[in-house]
Amino acid sequence: SMASPALLMRVVASAYSVAEKAATIVRNVMSAGDLGIVEKAGPNDLQTKADRLVQMSICASLARKFPKVTIIGEEELPTDDVTEDLIEDGHCEEILKKPCPAQYTGIKEEELVIWVDPLDGTKEYTEGLLDHVTVLIGIAYGGKAIAGVINQPYYNYEAGANAVLGRTIWGVLGKGAFGFQLTEAPAGKHIVVTTRSHSSALVNECITALNPDAVIRVGGAGNKIIQLIEGKASAYVFASPGCKKWDTCAPEAILHAVGGKITDIRGNPFQYNKEVKHMNSAGVLATLRNYDYYASRIPNTVKESLVP
Repeated sequence: SMASPALLMRVVASAYSVAEKAATIVRNVMSAGDLGIVEKAGPNDLQTKADRLVQMSICASLARKFPKVTIIGEEELPTDDVTEDLIEDGHCEEILKKPCPAQYTGIKEEELVIWVDPLDGTKEYTEGLLDHVTVLIGIAYGGKAIAGVINQPYYNYEAGANAVLGRTIWGVLGKGAFGFQLTEAPAGKHIVVTTRSHSSALVNECITALNPDAVIRVGGAGNKIIQLIEGKASAYVFASPGCKKWDTCAPEAILHAVGGKITDIRGNPFQYNKEVKHMNSAGVLATLRNYDYYASRIPNTVKESLVP
């Protein structure tokens, strides 16, 4: 008889369905019209009813199935009983059919940390820039991002009434990433994707030093990694401390699964063990290809200004 799927593949298969449920919640909150916006640290740091409901849904659904896994979400929320309608019990059958990479077959529940950003690009969500929005579920083992799910609830939202709305991208290190068409940026073009709402003198100094052919400013770390893996941008550069572990864990796993690279601005890898501080205080540098080209051009003044 066939061995039951390894824990990692079961977690990813569940996270896939949980992310699809999350997307439905995100769309329902938007169409109901009351976003319930709360300012956290200021006007660029917002939380909506969607952030709150989605986090409760993701965390409670995964905790019910995998009680010993550590789950860390962006929002500080009361741990009230979550209503049953927020629980997603399903899994993606296709993921369960794929064999687990050998190095991860022996993982135990208590060795996994799941980093959850219930709604990455909240500010853009409140402004109606719906294609910027993603739901991020990143899975870490040994301090390393090894698997991830990115859902875009509004993928295709401008494609007309008959288009299928939303998509789910997933990846596992050693297995690859699925749900999109891997595309490299045009050869010889240096297109930088960066922050839309968290710009600063340092952010801009860093980008100017790279002398890019074009700069794309969009919201959401998940969205920026998608720009890289679909060939719309060649580097994601963010010389600022604003990014957090739940922003980068899922995107990192997917980027690394297709041979890309993400570090802080100084070239240090991110750590995802449960004790780690939440802030990626030395910024972000990510590429699908040609990482060294960009890394070598980050000014020392910028590196020195950002302390890990």
